[in-house]
Amino acid sequence: MNSEFDIINRYFSRPVRNALLGPGDDAALITCTPGMDWAVSVDTLVSGRHFFLDIEPSTLGHKVLAVNLSDMAAMGATPRWITLSLTLTETLAQDDAWLKAFSSGFFALADQYQIELIGGDTTSGPLNIGVQIIGEVEQGKALRRSDAKPGDDIWVSGFLGDAALALQFLQQRITLTEQEATPCLIALYTPTPRVVLGKALVNVAHSAIDISDGLLADLGHILERSDVAATVDFDRIPCSPALKNKLQQENATRQLAIDCLLSGGDDYELCFTAPENRHDVIAQLAQQTGVKLSRIGKIVPGKGLAVLNANDNPLIFNNKGYDHFLTR
Repeated sequence: MNSEFDIINRYFSRPVRNALLGPGDDAALITCTPGMDWAVSVDTLVSGRHFFLDIEPSTLGHKVLAVNLSDMAAMGATPRWITLSLTLTETLAQDDAWLKAFSSGFFALADQYQIELIGGDTTSGPLNIGVQIIGEVEQGKALRRSDAKPGDDIWVSGFLGDAALALQFLQQRITLTEQEATPCLIALYTPTPRVVLGKALVNVAHSAIDISDGLLADLGHILERSDVAATVDFDRIPCSPALKNKLQQENATRQLAIDCLLSGGDDYELCFTAPENRHDVIAQLAQQTGVKLSRIGKIVPGKGLAVLNANDNPLIFNNKGYDHFLTR
């Protein structure tokens, strides 16, 4: 029978090297590197809302950390430390195979970025997972949502919409071949946080955000905070062959694909704005990081966001992104 402290000691206790004090006391102790600012973020993933109950535990361990790393990437920060709050059902608390797989997936990604688990909490209840992440960025250099300028180009990394398309596939609202489904399911279950890219964008981009709730919603946050408007060319938004195929279909399938691309969420790619004279630098960053970077639009004076088709006519859309309290 696993107690709370058995779970912590067996699966989540590791020595720390970069913190003054790690797990085992009432609080951890850390010191900020001179000349750096702290970047702090927290995410909660709720079973049945953010992930299916039958998800592979190692995959879940990866994703709960990846979504937090994506926040660090959007700020241009280097992730350093994490805390983990784990609410487990009584069944999972006694499932050693599940706990071992979850912690293995979690720590595999943490080790990739040399991040230390410095504390947290374990309790009983419906499965919920909260991760707080702490990173560092050079003082005054953090990428923010509030610094987009008229004339900036709008860029995004990777492909958008694949995670949302995978969800539609799992919910049997759309059909995909095995070849189409595989990369979409990878995007949904094990997203790649763009930490290296985010750090490289410091001193290059004016503003940035990670795309977690959909392009329309998240770019909209930049526009609101920066008090500017934007135009986006729909045909320039990068998407995978699977999603492109669905965009070429008719009626309901095409509309669903449009919603995945613009509003689906769970992409964990970066959307950023940068001056026109940074094109060559951004092209070099794409080569250096191995991440596809696509210029999709323009920041302009005013308010609002217009998505234009090939004829420069604005598209009409009802779904503007994910909202925890409005989306069902």
